[in-house]
Amino acid sequence: MKTILIFLLVGGTMLLISCNDKTPIDDNKVFVKKSVSSTYKKPRFINDQRLEKIKSIAPELQQIFDEHSKSKKIPGIAYGVVVDDSLVIASATGLSQIKNKILASTGTSFRIASMTKSFTAMAVLKLRDEGKLHLDDPVAKYISEIENLEYLTQDSPIINIENLLTMTAGFPEDNPWGDRQLAISNKAFLDIVSEGLSMSKVPSYQYEYSNTGYAMLGYIISQVSGIPYQEYIKRHILLPLGMNNTYWEYTNVPDEQLASGYRWEEDKWEKEPILHDGAFGAMGGLITSIEDFSKYVSFHLSAWPARSDQDNGPVKRNSIREMHTPQFNFLNSWNRDWNNEPCASMIGYGYGLGISMDCKRITRISHGGALPGFGSNYAFFPKYGIGIMAFGNLTYTTPIPYDKVEKLLFSTLDLQARKLPFSDILKQRKEEIAGLIKNGKVNLDKEIFAENFFLDISKEKRTKEIQEILDNAGTVINIHDIVPRNQLRGDFTMQCENGNVKVFFTLTPEKVPMVQKLSLSFKPNDN
Repeated sequence: MKTILIFLLVGGTMLLISCNDKTPIDDNKVFVKKSVSSTYKKPRFINDQRLEKIKSIAPELQQIFDEHSKSKKIPGIAYGVVVDDSLVIASATGLSQIKNKILASTGTSFRIASMTKSFTAMAVLKLRDEGKLHLDDPVAKYISEIENLEYLTQDSPIINIENLLTMTAGFPEDNPWGDRQLAISNKAFLDIVSEGLSMSKVPSYQYEYSNTGYAMLGYIISQVSGIPYQEYIKRHILLPLGMNNTYWEYTNVPDEQLASGYRWEEDKWEKEPILHDGAFGAMGGLITSIEDFSKYVSFHLSAWPARSDQDNGPVKRNSIREMHTPQFNFLNSWNRDWNNEPCASMIGYGYGLGISMDCKRITRISHGGALPGFGSNYAFFPKYGIGIMAFGNLTYTTPIPYDKVEKLLFSTLDLQARKLPFSDILKQRKEEIAGLIKNGKVNLDKEIFAENFFLDISKEKRTKEIQEILDNAGTVINIHDIVPRNQLRGDFTMQCENGNVKVFFTLTPEKVPMVQKLSLSFKPNDN
């Protein structure tokens, strides 16, 4: 399926049980004692004004989508912006059905194509969390027909479930062939697999987009759960999230609610036949509305930040964050920002989602989708708690003008990400370090330093180097709060008579963390 994937490097923690098994420990099924910190403070927004700011740009967003729809010849677009658990902006432009002159709306049902893949990945992780499969299980355990596969080399790893999730099975990119397989039966699909698939790469080491791989995941979900994957995803993901108007088969959608799909040909719109659901639906079959899909975006946002609150599911928060963790990252050196300025990014593919972090350190998780008659996009920014989505009814279109929308969010509105509060021990060590140097005389006698500290550099040399910096800086005027980088490292600034002294330190992993590294740098005032 043709799809525009916008990737973003995002922080996430995978709980590894062993080198060969990525099944997380289920606290209810194994005897593992897990102590939890009583002092940890999760990242939070400072002076949070996101709701008010985003509501204020509703007219500008409407204009952007109106113009985008006209310039790209998209008959209709529905779009929305989510903040945390709320659909803050929801609107549409153009027509969902040209012949009947039905306006597009936030309740219009569009096929979202490859955006379906993250639902499939989520279902696989849910089954994994329940102990019903493992990500390192060979695909052949569930699809015996794949045993006829001819690998490229003798030392090729056997394809497993995680290879399918991360697009590293070695199958060739199969757009647009895969699109036209959507409605085939399970028998027809297994016949294709049984005949032997062609491979473009050795498995496990390189990414290549594969609809066929996600069709396999759908079949595996059916085999493991005992019910069709469509029904499993509906029961265990869609309905628990309140997505009651999301469908697999277009004939089940009320006629006036369903968007018709079109292609632009010979200076006019031609109606595209809508494909039925089938064995390939796990890669791109879902049909939904902005109102329904916003609940799914909110669920992804709710996985961040990591915290000790009750986890209400329907899939565990740490498994959702696992979906957001990129695999096989590479540098996108040709990336450009919303002002068309060079802005390199790191990109990768997680589980049914693309992830990237750009030069501005803005992390984005996203996916696009496209089938004959339709195009869709969504992106969410976990550190900001916001998501955007848009659906269109033109073949292989991109309904979100990302550069214009992101410029509004991050430049015009200047939205700020969550900030990590400093831990108690970090604050304590900061005050102790400041106490040793703030009077302009260095005294490193306090017992806050780890055993390596004076072995790495002698106390005499450290004292001399720091004293020289303080002498150049002059009288201390103000000491700013610490800026944490995590629970056990951070920096703070001392505003001095002749400039600023930046103090950076890290603490040891001991039960009582000690200072293992300390560095000071001086920046003189501009004359």
